[in-house]
Amino acid sequence: MGLSVPMLQSCFTHMERAGRVLAKLKLAAHGVTDEQLACAAWAPAVGKIVANHTWAVALVRDRLVIEVEDAVWRSQLWMMRNQILARIEKVLGRKLATEIEFRIAVPRRQPGRADTIDASELPLTPSTRTKKATA
Repeated sequence: MGLSVPMLQSCFTHMERAGRVLAKLKLAAHGVTDEQLACAAWAPAVGKIVANHTWAVALVRDRLVIEVEDAVWRSQLWMMRNQILARIEKVLGRKLATEIEFRIAVPRRQPGRADTIDASELPLTPSTRTKKATA
């Protein structure tokens, strides 16, 4: 069962209203910084698919720093940067960033089973050489 276009538009409208209300509150007094707001606005502004391949990491002055998986994502998002900035402003209800910097992220290790190491592939150390020689 999929979402219809009117339902999606309604969700975005409610999300944008909530973003405007949050932006109007004095959140800095409650420990929420502009950087946290800008980073939190990234996923709603770009959508789930893009958010799964990118990470908002910092707001430096007026530049939002985004890590991306690879150069392809970086170049595609760079071409859309003005549209993305407008979406972030629309979600928050005010302008926090005037620029976006896309950086290629250091590859993250996927959670899962630990790799096993075959001891025979390890280089011999002086202590293992003497043990093998005496055995």
